[in-house]
Amino acid sequence: MTRALRFLVSLALIPTCAVLAQSHASGDQGDRLAGPPYWEGLMESMTRMHAAMSSTRPSADADADFVALMLPHHQAAIDMARVELVSGKDPQMRRLAQEILADQESEIQLMQLWQQQHRKEQ
Repeated sequence: MTRALRFLVSLALIPTCAVLAQSHASGDQGDRLAGPPYWEGLMESMTRMHAAMSSTRPSADADADFVALMLPHHQAAIDMARVELVSGKDPQMRRLAQEILADQESEIQLMQLWQQQHRKEQ
C-alpha cells in the first residue's frame, strides 16, 4: 500500500473512529465497547486526537491550520501503531505499523520545524 493511499484511508477513518472514541469515553455504549486490553490504548489515542483537533481554532492561515490539525492526527497514528506492535500478531500489519512510526515521526519533525520557521517569519 502506498504512503498516499495509507494517508487517504486514515483520513477516511477519522470520523468513524472519532465517534467511537467519543462514545467510548463518554460511556454511551457501556460495556459493549469494552474489549481486549489493546482496545483501550487504541481508543485513548483516538480520544486524545479528537480533543486536540477539536480544540484547534482557525488562524486565517491555511498552512498553519493544516499543520495544527495534522500534528495530533499523526501522533494518534504513532500511538496506535505502538499498540499494534505490542499486541498485533500479523506480520503484514506489524510491518505497516513500523512504517507508520517511521513516516509519521519524520513528518511530525518536518511540521514542527515548519511551525518554528513560520513563527519567525511573522
